[in-house]
Amino acid sequence: MISKKEAEGDVKCGFIQRMQPTHLEMVYSDNKRPANFKISEEIATALLRTNSDDPSNMEDVYGDHNLPSNSEWSPESEIPQGDIKCLLIECAKAIADNRNADKLIAKLRQAVSIFGDPIERLGAYMVEGLVAKLQFSGGHIYKTLKCKEPTSAELLSYMQVFYKVCPYFKFGYMAANGAIVEAFNDKDRVHIIDFQIAQGSQWVTVIQAFAARQGGSPHVRITGVDDPVSEFARGQGLQLVGQRLSKLAETYQVPFEFHALPVFASDVHADMLDIRPGEALAVNFHLLLHHIPDESVSTSNHRDRLIRMVKGLAPTVVTLVEQESNTNTSRFFPRFLETLSYYTAMFESLDLTLPRESKERVSVEQHCLARDIVNVIACEGAERVERHEPFGKWRSRFTMAGFKSHALSSRVNSTIKVALESYNQNYRVVEKDEVLYLGWLGRDLFVASAWK
Repeated sequence: MISKKEAEGDVKCGFIQRMQPTHLEMVYSDNKRPANFKISEEIATALLRTNSDDPSNMEDVYGDHNLPSNSEWSPESEIPQGDIKCLLIECAKAIADNRNADKLIAKLRQAVSIFGDPIERLGAYMVEGLVAKLQFSGGHIYKTLKCKEPTSAELLSYMQVFYKVCPYFKFGYMAANGAIVEAFNDKDRVHIIDFQIAQGSQWVTVIQAFAARQGGSPHVRITGVDDPVSEFARGQGLQLVGQRLSKLAETYQVPFEFHALPVFASDVHADMLDIRPGEALAVNFHLLLHHIPDESVSTSNHRDRLIRMVKGLAPTVVTLVEQESNTNTSRFFPRFLETLSYYTAMFESLDLTLPRESKERVSVEQHCLARDIVNVIACEGAERVERHEPFGKWRSRFTMAGFKSHALSSRVNSTIKVALESYNQNYRVVEKDEVLYLGWLGRDLFVASAWK
């Protein structure tokens, strides 16, 4: 069993931490797998080879495939070779029902291709997740993939490509930063606590905005929280982030302090945060809280504890950006269907921006998305660190902690919509119930909200 700290540390090499654009070099540790367990190198190699609110409602995912009922199914049933979505669903269904899935897996491996259309590419990674699930080796494979990380320069390139061609992270940054800057409009001393600061790129535009503020910039203090494992992603510790932001603030003549807090987010307590009287406080949860174990994983329920702790700090504003998906407490099969739906939209969005034969696109999908897909499909318990919740659940958690939602201003919303006009028209931004959703066609993918 992977320990809590290992599980939380591992996620730092996944989709969330790796998609933040930066000009800093990144170096990954040479993680060695323990000698006391065996790993299917074939599965790990296959993953890196270069050749809705209710996920249990399967009707929308099945579409018009007209799958045979359980009573009519057998491994020998004829399933259209080209219908990869149908094959994936039926294979997951067989695994969930403890039926033999070997022939379906064999068919899938012949049908998928990392150079194919979106469902063929996504299928290439999902089928390996299914194999990992069958072999009870999901957690081991998830960890082993770090042994074949790209070089720091390559990884930097992949992140920049993803950030450039898709608006997912720009959406989250703009929404959160807009809410924070507006909340601090008349404040003289401000403190921002970022619970997953990564390379600190989000705060560049905030410092620039404060510098341009009529009447002069406030005194800005940023506390950057990030677990000690992530120092390998920067080549150094949080001090490098602080140095970069301090230099930027000096350039723009913004009074600035940086406080590094190299601690796992679930281990943070109020006395670590140096809360000072007279400072307006903002707390930023950007794609973090779904990695924090909740009541379904541990009786400690660090997810709710952290939200309640932040409320006790009396913040001026709290920003929350999360993926709009429902995989936290779902059983394997509905979780698989939700993952298939979510990542189909994401792979389709990549398809219209990068050629199918593009090695850049292959690298982005392999090194930035595949590990998360495997973790959701193949891992259980503490080993599954990708535990997304739909916004309705986040609303309940924040409301129970005493927060009230705070609508983003029309100016922030319109700025985001204008920024997205440079991307494909299939992206859509919808405002409902005081929050913003970013989606691809009919599927919501990310949600941004503010709380007071």
